[in-house]
Amino acid sequence: MIVVAITGASGVIYGIRLLEVLKELNIEIGLVISDAAKIVIESETDYCVEELIKISDNNYEFNDLTASINSGSFKADALVIAPCSMKTLSSIAHGYGDNTITRVADVSLKERRPTVIVPRETPLRTVHLQNMLTLSQEGAIILPAMPGFYSTHDTVDNQIDFIVGKILDALKIENNLFKRWE
Repeated sequence: MIVVAITGASGVIYGIRLLEVLKELNIEIGLVISDAAKIVIESETDYCVEELIKISDNNYEFNDLTASINSGSFKADALVIAPCSMKTLSSIAHGYGDNTITRVADVSLKERRPTVIVPRETPLRTVHLQNMLTLSQEGAIILPAMPGFYSTHDTVDNQIDFIVGKILDALKIENNLFKRWE
């Protein structure tokens, strides 16, 4: 199972599109949506939270510290936080597991599971960069939402698919979501 966490940063469409692609690939999905992300989903997209819950195989409440995914004995294959707010990034970098997303990230890192973090902020403060460095040094893959323009980027959907394709690449999941460099 791949756990997908969506936080309240702008760019929730990255997490939503990842859910859709994982579903198409028949990969089991665990989903956590932060309270702030619920607001952003309704603001930035035409999706509703209930639709996303239906896409996932397992839904976990944001403030449930007893959720099964918060235990190292729970066997998740990977974690993707897309998008990842700077608040969540900071909490994870400093071991502050006060909600399901930050706790599952803590577990994923301590168990040395693939952990992909898609930060969404610009410009970046020094502390943001330091927090990303801290997580990278612990084994997290920091995958900023920065599309490569060597691929076909004539639409926003293609730019989104580029990032989602790079997330899947980081998880070693075959995909054809973007044109590869030749």
